[in-house]
Amino acid sequence: MIAPVIRTKQPRPFMLGICLLLMATAAVAQNAGEVEFSRGVGFAQSPGQIPRTLGKGLPLREGDRLTTSDGGSAIIKLEDGTRMTVRPNSEIVLQQYKFAENATDNSMVMQLLRGGMRAVTGLIAKSSPNAARIQTNTATIGIRGTDFDARVCAKDCGTESSKVADQARPNSVQASAKVVSAQGQLEAVDGGGTRRRLVDGGSVYPGDLVETAAGTKAVLAFRDDSRVTLGSATRFRVDNFVYDDKNPGEGRFLVSLLRGSVRALTGLIGKSNTRNVGFATATATIGIRGTGVDMDCNDGGCSFYTWLGSIVVTPNGGTALEALLSGQGLFVGQGGIRPLTGSTIENLQRPDGVNVDVKQLFSNNAIADDQEGLFVFVRDGHIEIATSREILHLGKGEAGFAGDNGGTARPNLIPKFLDFDKLPLPTSRNPMLASLLGDSGIRSNQCN
Repeated sequence: MIAPVIRTKQPRPFMLGICLLLMATAAVAQNAGEVEFSRGVGFAQSPGQIPRTLGKGLPLREGDRLTTSDGGSAIIKLEDGTRMTVRPNSEIVLQQYKFAENATDNSMVMQLLRGGMRAVTGLIAKSSPNAARIQTNTATIGIRGTDFDARVCAKDCGTESSKVADQARPNSVQASAKVVSAQGQLEAVDGGGTRRRLVDGGSVYPGDLVETAAGTKAVLAFRDDSRVTLGSATRFRVDNFVYDDKNPGEGRFLVSLLRGSVRALTGLIGKSNTRNVGFATATATIGIRGTGVDMDCNDGGCSFYTWLGSIVVTPNGGTALEALLSGQGLFVGQGGIRPLTGSTIENLQRPDGVNVDVKQLFSNNAIADDQEGLFVFVRDGHIEIATSREILHLGKGEAGFAGDNGGTARPNLIPKFLDFDKLPLPTSRNPMLASLLGDSGIRSNQCN
């Protein structure tokens, strides 16, 4: 009897190729982080793989799609220290994630397809102003080292706000000034000594010391439309800035040039009350009379030159006043005082020649909470919202909106669904307790 021949089924080349491709994809996908906390139903799914249930300790990889159901949420921590609370009914893709310590090409790109997140960014966003961003169907969020919330809203956000009994807070711009343009490395040091990178659209606050590196030039626009051009290797401090556009005469504009060069054009505060505007330097203080003035300070002393209006120069330690009209200058140094026939920093652009849209930088608009589009609230740092038509910059304490038509705006009021969010922040010490209290109507922000 002849034994039967048993033939084994050979894998088809096409299927074998697919399997190898999936294995290769899984092998090269970088570890992105892990889940720290989850509640309710949620999943992480790598391309071509079966979904994995979100749970504490679950590894996350580049390319993962995170989804949460109604009532589900999760807190994730990425390798660079970025932390995010993924909201209920949300879908987020970790589209690109590349991180290694001390590397110069780290990057993070996420897609927020629906729902929202509460985020505190880590080293990637702090290392480079263009390294981290979040893409939505409406706009791209550029992250500049930030603590923020983002929501893609349909009618659900307005419904949330309607359930909040508290009054909405005004969406006030806290910044004294914003960076119109920066060529080179620009940094600010706050009153507590914390240093941060400034890029176009970045905010400058009262007490900030702004520093330019060698070869750097920058233009700042203040809320009262004062403008300042900073030259190379300059240290410029905002000592006191107070401004209300309904009563500019009660404002204050007091700044100091500690080193370097500045060309300044005073704004509405100076036009309303010249006594409330002053410039201090190492050798003299400057009073203004509706003014464009150049100031250039080095170890030998300071040069002052007026190109618009007039100034009054008071040397430090003295009482004699020197009035300078347009086209006049003065040098005040250790060797004495002498007149100048021209500016010493004419190669630096005058701020009155810089095109500045102050309304776009600082103004608010009537945006209802039930509008459809992208809403962002910045607790700290700097966010850029870019659509196909416009770019909106947000600083600490500001809320912004991008509509489906490509328009951007700051709402007059901070949306209540953002301001009174009950979901735990990603830095919450006890997210389960915060979640339970949130269910009881107590905001997680009060219990972190």
